[in-house]
Amino acid sequence: MPKKSIFVDFSILKSNRHFRNVFIARTISLLGLGMLSVAIPLQTYQLTNDSVHVGMVTAVEGIGLFVGLLWGGVLADQYDRKKLILFARATCGFGFVGLAVNAWLPEPQLWAIYALALWDGFFGALGVTALLAAMPFIVGREHLVQARAVSMVSMRLATVISPAVGGAIIAASHVGWNYLVAALGTGLTLIPLLGLPAMQPPSMDTRNPLRALADGVGFVLRNRVVLGVVVVGTLVTLTTGVRVLFPALVEAVFAGGAFELGLIYSAVPLGATLGALLSGWASHVRCPGKVMLGVAMGAFASLALLGLNTHFVPALMLLAMFGYLVSISSLLQYGLVQEATPDHYLGRINAIWTAQDASGDSVGSLGAGALGQWLSALASVFAIGAASLVGALVMYLTYRRLPRRDQKTGRSEAPPLTG
Repeated sequence: MPKKSIFVDFSILKSNRHFRNVFIARTISLLGLGMLSVAIPLQTYQLTNDSVHVGMVTAVEGIGLFVGLLWGGVLADQYDRKKLILFARATCGFGFVGLAVNAWLPEPQLWAIYALALWDGFFGALGVTALLAAMPFIVGREHLVQARAVSMVSMRLATVISPAVGGAIIAASHVGWNYLVAALGTGLTLIPLLGLPAMQPPSMDTRNPLRALADGVGFVLRNRVVLGVVVVGTLVTLTTGVRVLFPALVEAVFAGGAFELGLIYSAVPLGATLGALLSGWASHVRCPGKVMLGVAMGAFASLALLGLNTHFVPALMLLAMFGYLVSISSLLQYGLVQEATPDHYLGRINAIWTAQDASGDSVGSLGAGALGQWLSALASVFAIGAASLVGALVMYLTYRRLPRRDQKTGRSEAPPLTG
């Protein structure tokens, strides 16, 4: 039995060549995407001087992401997942080249940014679902949580580093270089990914995409483990929308300004980064389902306490705790979904789970903003945290039979909850 530690175990990078190649490719990709997260909004605002267009470009990319996730899930259960990953990454690279060409035109076109944002959101999602479906084959189901934790560390660090680098490149030269660097990085990701083995899924009963997707939704509804994870994941992502209340919270409660607001916004990512680094224990918990629910309840309780707090430093601590617990909950959700899903459903179920994660944050942001029109910022935060806590508590009392992890194999022993 491997030595247990609270720190994430990076040994899988040394022992598993295929995962190492995926890790290298994904890290390079995340660095490039971080640069785009600065370049696209900035160029859109420079062309229009209108924040509405910035939001609309983001929304269009989100639509492409959502549709790409669902369709990509169907494709990942029909075709070789390695070929899908390579195709999606290469196609995204062409989109980044298009953004670079448009940026260097004498008169860059706004419609091109909209179109290419939709393009890259869609094809990027195809690659994400194919990679998620491939991970049990690459690392083995018993190492899924460990592999996810290692990946989360690079993801968190990339989201901190690459936007700053992207901003520096734009300040020093031209926004087109950001797009070109992202395209070059995407091309480089293909090199390690070429070393992956072929990963052809078992044949499906139907080739009709809509029927195949409906079959995947039916599996979620039949399987209480996966359904429970999707419900908890939705609750968690909805609560992350409280960030839209932070400006009002800082002004009305903490009497602060831009500096305090920056610290407030940094607290959750800081906690999430610590969650990725200090997640070694999550691979060894005996009852991952109950721990997932317990961790989610802890996150919701942190928000409820934040809604009762009027002091700045404790608020930072509560938000960092919220970020840590959300990170751990997401990690356990991933492991449970992967372990409870048969191989021929992996693409579709990962697509549905990821799609709810992508859309839940947007819905939560809209809901939190609307609630803030009726209640104070502090009362809104408390209401969101308390309502989510009650919902999770009901689930905890309802789901009496959740997976337990075998101490010898490291895999969860999911009870027969389908039917």
